[in-house]
Amino acid sequence: MKIVDTKAELAVVIGQLRAKGLSIGLVPTMGALHNGHLSLVKQSRQKADVTVVSIFVNPTQFDNKEDLQNYPRPIDQDILQLEQNGCDVLFMPEVAEMYETGESWDYEVGDLDSKLEGEFRPGHYKGVTQIVYKLFDAVKPDMAFFGQKDYQQYLVINKMVRDFSLPVNLVLCNIVREPDGLAMSSRNVRLNAEERKTSVVLYEALLFIKQHFYEYTFAELQHKAEQLFDTNPLLQLEYIKICDLNTLEEINTKEAKNLIVLVACYVGNVRLIDNMILS
Repeated sequence: MKIVDTKAELAVVIGQLRAKGLSIGLVPTMGALHNGHLSLVKQSRQKADVTVVSIFVNPTQFDNKEDLQNYPRPIDQDILQLEQNGCDVLFMPEVAEMYETGESWDYEVGDLDSKLEGEFRPGHYKGVTQIVYKLFDAVKPDMAFFGQKDYQQYLVINKMVRDFSLPVNLVLCNIVREPDGLAMSSRNVRLNAEERKTSVVLYEALLFIKQHFYEYTFAELQHKAEQLFDTNPLLQLEYIKICDLNTLEEINTKEAKNLIVLVACYVGNVRLIDNMILS
């Protein structure tokens, strides 16, 4: 595995790969890799000739400075896992390499920036699109792989790709879960034993809605799912909503198709998100 930390060096590597006619898959990450990330690497290896993984903890997408400071950075372990899982190139730049002083980003995300994650994390997706655009420009991938756990992020990036007519195909990959159902996340390592045990409620609430979708009204489904969070003081629910799969508009009719239920909740001081496709 080749490790590069500048865009100039990356450009040389990408140029050499392109000269050989090889296709390139990109897996953008913020490090603290787990099996969910590695499943994206596996997908890339299956679909592209060369797999590039980026590790960059992007400061512009954190609305909470403490969250940024506490984000795990086990870089030696990350490198070992990527080597063991067939990554070809690791792009690991510093902040100064990706951002110039006083730089601005004027792209407007649109409706997706004001609902669900956009409502609770204002400015988050502007930062996401800013860095993903930069990574696409640096790597010039044929394909880029994203996990379903961050489904709203996938929709936002997909919109950006269309708006800028970027020549990259986005591949959405299934959520990878722990044996008890908790979606794998880099934040899970910050949960203590009691919080970790409690965190499975996110999955249980999603599963309840999916399994009982035709038994109750939307209001009843919402109420019963919310009740699962009310019984534990460690949990602070932000939202659990049934939405259109393509627009994330909240839905209240059983006749609708292509639905997804999304949840965000603090478990102690750790904010977790999850979702489940209903259709």
